Amino acid sequence: MPRLPLDGARTPLAADSGLHRAWLTSALVVLALWALFAYPWLIGRVTIPYDAKALFQAQLQFLASALHSGQSPAWNPHTFVGVPHIADPQSFIFSPGLLLAALGKSPSFWLLDIYVFVLLGVGAAAILMLFRDRGWHPGGAAVAALCFAFGGSASWRMQHIGQIQSYAFFALTLWLLVRARDRASIGWGAAAGLAAGLMLAAPDQVALLACYLLVIVVAADWLTSPSPASAFRRDVPPLAATAITAVLVAALPLAFTYTFLAGSNRPSIAFAEAARGSLHPASMLTFLVPDLFGIKDATLGYWGPYSEIWDKSELTLSPNMSQLYMGVLPCLMLLRGALSPGTLRRPEIVGYSAAALVALAYALGNCTPLFRLIYQLIPGVSLFRRPADATFLLGGFLSILTGYLVHLHLNGALLADRSTIRRETLMFLALLGAGAGLAAWHGRLGTALVPLAAAIVMILAVGLLLTVPTAGLRRAGRLAVFLPALLVGADLTINNGPSEATGKPIDRAQEALKPDTRNETIAFLSHHLRRKTGSPWRDRIEVAGIGFDWQNAAEAHGFDQTLGYNPLRTALVTRALGAGDYIAGYEQRAFSPLFPSYRCRLADLLGLRFIASPVPIGRVDRRIGDEDLNFLGRTPDAYIYENPRALPRVLFVEKTMVADFERILADGRWPEFDPRQTVLLDPTDPPNQVMQRTSLALSILPRVGQALAVPLPSPATTPALAASGETETEAVIVRYENTRVDVVVNTPRAGFLVLSDVWHPWWHATVDGAEATIRRANVMFRAVAVPAGRHRIRFEFHPLAGALTDMSKKLIPGQR
Repeated sequence: MPRLPLDGARTPLAADSGLHRAWLTSALVVLALWALFAYPWLIGRVTIPYDAKALFQAQLQFLASALHSGQSPAWNPHTFVGVPHIADPQSFIFSPGLLLAALGKSPSFWLLDIYVFVLLGVGAAAILMLFRDRGWHPGGAAVAALCFAFGGSASWRMQHIGQIQSYAFFALTLWLLVRARDRASIGWGAAAGLAAGLMLAAPDQVALLACYLLVIVVAADWLTSPSPASAFRRDVPPLAATAITAVLVAALPLAFTYTFLAGSNRPSIAFAEAARGSLHPASMLTFLVPDLFGIKDATLGYWGPYSEIWDKSELTLSPNMSQLYMGVLPCLMLLRGALSPGTLRRPEIVGYSAAALVALAYALGNCTPLFRLIYQLIPGVSLFRRPADATFLLGGFLSILTGYLVHLHLNGALLADRSTIRRETLMFLALLGAGAGLAAWHGRLGTALVPLAAAIVMILAVGLLLTVPTAGLRRAGRLAVFLPALLVGADLTINNGPSEATGKPIDRAQEALKPDTRNETIAFLSHHLRRKTGSPWRDRIEVAGIGFDWQNAAEAHGFDQTLGYNPLRTALVTRALGAGDYIAGYEQRAFSPLFPSYRCRLADLLGLRFIASPVPIGRVDRRIGDEDLNFLGRTPDAYIYENPRALPRVLFVEKTMVADFERILADGRWPEFDPRQTVLLDPTDPPNQVMQRTSLALSILPRVGQALAVPLPSPATTPALAASGETETEAVIVRYENTRVDVVVNTPRAGFLVLSDVWHPWWHATVDGAEATIRRANVMFRAVAVPAGRHRIRFEFHPLAGALTDMSKKLIPGQR
């Protein structure tokens, strides 16, 4: 292989046939090591656990069920009493994950796992292309690609699929942006904008930080250019194309999420809460020693930062969130680069170095004063918690720096004299000593000796490899220059492979998420729930902490439940029910003033009929009496109880009563009323604002509005009702879909139809096709005035009209 120049020149290299073969070899090496790393998941021996199944698999199943039944997935009635699914960044609606749902009505665990590894593979390919365009060594490119795909949070947090998706699109955006600027190409700029738009369409903290760090990289290029002004002017067309395309792709999803946040449980995150998710400085030791804190062996127990051994009151981060291991070779190369004056400040790499430092400072959160400034000054940061999410991007930029340093090494431009080697040795000894000291302090030295010894062996092996003259590697043959990549690939496969957090065999709890499961609890609920059309009934359930994978099982099976697992839900449900982000254990069931016990009026109004608990209900609800619930039996998973007072989903009432909903939410005291005869209305609550502007909004974007709001039409029949004479009042559900509910009312007198689905301003109602006002009723539900006679009331979810209305209220002062 020819020796590569160091100045980033590209044209001569691209024309070299030997170099073409080298790049092909680099791609094949990365592909082979990708397959080796992913092999346990590819063959189905393990599956990605925790969030990948409890949250994302359930979301994917809901999306698939909606698509294959001809429904819109814009509203999800099966979790937290109902949520605007189209505004949930983790819904897969505005991501390539939508294609998985389109492939079949029951996406498998394996399919979602493969999706994750495809995303990581796409990220690795983008890094290869970045190095090729930069003119950097294929051997360094292979190292960078492998570290990017399987190092640090990319492997240890693969269960967080939304962030993995943002991470992969970040790599695509970076490569395409570099190419667009190199070629002053509007077309490539638009391609970069498409990647950035897809990254931002499912917004999370990784996507937000990626945008800011990309700005740092571009700005550093300008500042280190011989003529910054000329460089800036040359970049304006491609960067404008990037920005415009990104806005076109991401504007609508961002508008949905932004407007939903204002009425959600987390419109912003207080600094104290955000800072609790900071990366502990001691976690930096996992850069060098992968299993120092015992995360891989569940029998030994994790003892690192955010464990009970460190502080029982501070368990904010899961153990896998503190793992940063990228391989010993990257550690040594980064240390050597840092000790080599000016190496990481060269013009072609300084932007990446700066971005890595900012990502590190951000991840450390309140451990440095910088995060408070970032939180206060940088738009969007206050919307997220857990600064440790920046470890994704920290790993990404360190991967690029590592590959660049390997590029220098393979070209003989990064040499280490005896003085440098001595300093490196002292630094490694200090780090290993710090790890041993921490282990001894916490009484875990015995368990830490094995990973410390393994790290020493790897350090010696890498050090030996780096002592081989690069000229000798080049003479040894085409594959010899890929020895660093092969070593990194083997290292990461061994140390970052399947673990308790990333790869487990499918267990009984996960089986309950499958649509075709034979789980006894799911079978019982499916058989006994009243949810057929032609009646007023549609029962709800509550899964009260059966286990982590059970939290969204109802969503996967189309059951309506009161709780769930998601960081986002409506503020109204959070306040009324005491709903938290998760309910993995029964002790996590927090009650509220309005829902102090399963024996309460709100439980009845919700139609909460079944409660499934892993323990006797008295251990979950200390207020419940022996006769308050009917014990129906026990399955291998749960005790199942019935609330005999659960009310129908729809009620027709003739009386109204004025009530202060804010006071009721605060103190939990209801006025005396019979919900079968009377509806509570709050006169201070404005009518549904969506109804007042739906016509205007949909006249602007009628086709888009209909596509987003209304499911595909299908035949519906109305049951025969008495056509003459004095009739008893009857209200029945004749159609219940995600974004559409049709109710037929037959009544001799005027009154209100009460639908016990959560009130949300994006819902719209008609009575016999005429616009009707949805009133917030009984604190958190919906009511529509209905005249005497036989009428069809339709509730439809219009997110586009709702988002436009909410945005107009924010943009136009005084707008209601």
